[in-house]
Amino acid sequence: MKRVIAVLSLLVVASLMLAACAPASGTSGEEGASVKTIKIASQSPLSGGQSGVGVDIKNGAALALEQLGGPLAEMGYKVELAPFDDQANPDNGVANAKQIVSDPAILCVVGHYNSGVQIPSSEEYHSAGLANVSPANTNPRVTDRGYLEVNRIVGRDDVQGVVGANFAQSQGIKSVFIVHDKTAYGQGVAEFFKQQAEANGMEVLGFEGTEEKANFDALTGSIMAAQPDMVYFGGMFDQSGVLFKQAREKGYMGVFMGPDGQDSSELVNIAGPALLDGGGMFYSTVSGPASVYPGTAKFISDFKTKFGADPQPFAAQAYDSMAICLKAIENAAKESGSETPTREAVTKAVRALKDFPGITGTFTFNGVGDPQTAQYFVIQVKSSDPAKWGENAVVQTLDIAPPSK
Repeated sequence: MKRVIAVLSLLVVASLMLAACAPASGTSGEEGASVKTIKIASQSPLSGGQSGVGVDIKNGAALALEQLGGPLAEMGYKVELAPFDDQANPDNGVANAKQIVSDPAILCVVGHYNSGVQIPSSEEYHSAGLANVSPANTNPRVTDRGYLEVNRIVGRDDVQGVVGANFAQSQGIKSVFIVHDKTAYGQGVAEFFKQQAEANGMEVLGFEGTEEKANFDALTGSIMAAQPDMVYFGGMFDQSGVLFKQAREKGYMGVFMGPDGQDSSELVNIAGPALLDGGGMFYSTVSGPASVYPGTAKFISDFKTKFGADPQPFAAQAYDSMAICLKAIENAAKESGSETPTREAVTKAVRALKDFPGITGTFTFNGVGDPQTAQYFVIQVKSSDPAKWGENAVVQTLDIAPPSK
């Protein structure tokens, strides 16, 4: 009996010794050093008609985290991507934003794609003091609210609309029929285009808002009656592609144009040769094809290797937005010492970055979170093959500072 008790005592002692040596939850077994988990969220449409672009926004952010997360890992942090699907819907975006801000591990947000989703969602980020770096949102209200938390690395629609109208004038366009999708983004950029077109002496023969996605008979009838030199569509490719195709089928042979919401290879899947017939198709954008940027060659190769296809528009900008989040968290972590940085510290660190070297440009934010200078492109669709979307012709490139406030 004494022998049994002695054996049991030895087992208890051994167990206690093993427990004392074992790493606690959330630490490294090899080094015993604490590993602190932080997260960076993304929001973009991962399902629905705009998911082709939205998924690649998430993928661009994921690739940046994989390739650029090393410094934070060396500081003892495990950094995770928390992707959210806003479905290009404001209600979904806000609901997701509420979940995001309720998770204290999330220190930065990359997103969104649609300004109409970003604006209400970022009210939640602002209230929670959570940094938001947008790779794509162009409506002026995104930054004009003056929220310290909200930043973007692309240009604005009050410039993009002007760029589009000035280009149309340079092509000899005398009259235009303007259509928009009634969203903050689509209607906003259409209004800026209209203002500049009228200032340039163009005749605006129609200004129509529609949420229709399938049957544009009434609208194409109005276009055919007006016979404008150009149809300008303010909105997204999944809607405009149907309109453009049906307008060509009705016999319209003028020029099509729109803003960067047209910039997706899915547009040619929908509209096909209609984009090449007649006067063809042009679009302005704050995001050129990834290949136009000097720093993106490795990104394009790595992206294709990892995800099996060339990056869609704004994937490279999502990479840079994630890179900015990571650098800001790193800088804030250095200031905080052994403590995980606060959201407030990360927010201030994002805005404090100067001449940050991204793959699509060098970024310094102004007082409202716009880049001090942004690039704008006008691009002509050259093929009805979606695989050749990245080979569309860049016909104009402009570097423009944001309007002063």
